[in-house]
Amino acid sequence: MSKPLFNEFSTVPSLLRHVVEHIHPPAHPFLMDKKGTEWVEISFEDTLKRADAVAAYFLEQGVVKGDRMGLMIENSPEYVYYDQGIQQIGAINVSVYPTLSEQEVAYILNDSGMKAILVGNPFLFRKVLKVAGNCRELRYIIPAFEGHEKVALPETLQAEVISFEDILRLKQQVTAAERAAIDQSRRLLLPQDVSALIYTSGTTGIPKGVMLTHSNFVENVKVCLQQIPVIDKNETFLSFLPLSHVFERTATYHVCCAQGCKIAFAQSLELLAKNMAEVRPTVMNCVPRLLERIHDKAIKSGTSAGGVKAGIFTWALETGQAYRQKKEAGHNPGLLLAAKKALAEKLVFSKIKEKTGGRLKFMISGGAALPRNVGEFFGNLGIKILEGFGLTETSPVMSVTEYHRQVYGTVGRVIPGIEIGIQDIETRQFHSIQTHETFNENFESAEGEIVVRGHCVMKGYFNKPAETAEAIDREGWFHTGDIGRFFKGNLQITDRLKNMIVNAYGKNVYPTPVENIYLKSTKIDQLFLIGDKKEYITAIVIPNRENLEEQFGLTETFFQQPETFIEDKAIQDWIAADIRKLSNELAKFERIKNFKVKRTPFSQEAGEVTPTLKVKRRVVEQKYAQAIKDMYSEPVEE
Repeated sequence: MSKPLFNEFSTVPSLLRHVVEHIHPPAHPFLMDKKGTEWVEISFEDTLKRADAVAAYFLEQGVVKGDRMGLMIENSPEYVYYDQGIQQIGAINVSVYPTLSEQEVAYILNDSGMKAILVGNPFLFRKVLKVAGNCRELRYIIPAFEGHEKVALPETLQAEVISFEDILRLKQQVTAAERAAIDQSRRLLLPQDVSALIYTSGTTGIPKGVMLTHSNFVENVKVCLQQIPVIDKNETFLSFLPLSHVFERTATYHVCCAQGCKIAFAQSLELLAKNMAEVRPTVMNCVPRLLERIHDKAIKSGTSAGGVKAGIFTWALETGQAYRQKKEAGHNPGLLLAAKKALAEKLVFSKIKEKTGGRLKFMISGGAALPRNVGEFFGNLGIKILEGFGLTETSPVMSVTEYHRQVYGTVGRVIPGIEIGIQDIETRQFHSIQTHETFNENFESAEGEIVVRGHCVMKGYFNKPAETAEAIDREGWFHTGDIGRFFKGNLQITDRLKNMIVNAYGKNVYPTPVENIYLKSTKIDQLFLIGDKKEYITAIVIPNRENLEEQFGLTETFFQQPETFIEDKAIQDWIAADIRKLSNELAKFERIKNFKVKRTPFSQEAGEVTPTLKVKRRVVEQKYAQAIKDMYSEPVEE
């Protein structure tokens, strides 16, 4: 395996230069993009050539180090060309979630003082055009799609519209003087310079621009590769999580830039399964929801027919579990169990793995807590799921599972070079401070707020010194707002501090672990717990649509009805049966006593969830206040 020479780079644009000098020849494929029915490969050389064209164009337009340059585009080669181009002249990447509203887009354009924005499709182009007249600093709108000329421009538009294709064509041949200017800009770039502004989606309040430096990103990549050394130069990553989010930016894009791995861009979430079969990735970053859906479909497919087929499926999972537990305990599974595992692999596991392309070494799950039973399910199949934890403000990785040491229900070992503390919520005294070096697989700590100090912590919030000072204390500790503890040496997340429910009797209820118990039910797709200052816990439940349709013979018309909540008693009883059964796994004060069945999922369009799919607690509680009030006025079973 080719080990990267980490001391040779310290800024984002130096990563790819390092690859073509030490890991791969320039003509080696780097990006994969589907054009029509074919996957097209793009070399490191061609990527750098197009990045240089972008850099030369913007230098000619007077863009200087520190200028903010926007992107509102789906994952694509164009994202990489533009980002690499602006990074090497010291400009700052401001990626905007394509799903944000016009008002939110306008806020970010103005707050950041964005000079230019790359847009990926006609819908996004129109969205930017509607707000561009009110954005003082915006000088260039750059459509990266064909046919942008057909979109009518507002008469009041001050910004210039130039297509990305025209920029690449104009600077197809970079002159010697331009090359020298680009090289000089790259040499003047410092590790502590800001590389990106990433606006927090936040479940409350106004978005804040998180300033992440080149050092934040590069150090995060270095230590992640140190913690997961099995990632080598021959990996193929399938990228589908948004590059506007820090998780995919660091854990796919920057990791691949550092290690020379190949990146294939998925066409869409809907086509992800098809793309997995075509690309046959070896590594993928994902969110728990995707893994839960794969889990649910596999269980349903394996057991719904009943009889012998279901029996074989259940036997295979039990065999896989026994084999996994032996291996994880450091024991030899023995010849008989190994033979059973080989048969289970042939009869069941291989067929599930084929749907992922059949080459996956592992997947990295982040963005939310992965239910333990889902992680164990994949482990039983022989598909390793590594969990990581972090926030936008921490670049993002603070901890990640080691490849050889899995502790389900935790988010792994502290990465090298940082400190993670567990601080008492009331007294602010430290229960524990752990580093990579202090790791002890038998160590456990009390629960408290997770705080972090070290190279991963952001430079601060853009133009918000007061908010920065509130988040990072005088000792340099960044307060995550997450509750957790150390378990078997690994970090374990309990919940968000702001999510914590304190019932009328003073009992603390952390929603996430409780919700995860109920989400074991195949009848439930989403669940939102309520109960702060109340005598008991209630919930808004979103049923699994596929199973609901199948059970009750429902059609699309049912889900288009205007009533927010389903009042059908048969459906309520159907869900209640699972809630009653799963409640036995919880303490009495954590159990759901009443619930409402919501017809449609919480959505970003309705303002109920953030772009990273976190439910906005305050919004949901206000929006459905009457339904919540009704749940506490109705009689409940004890």
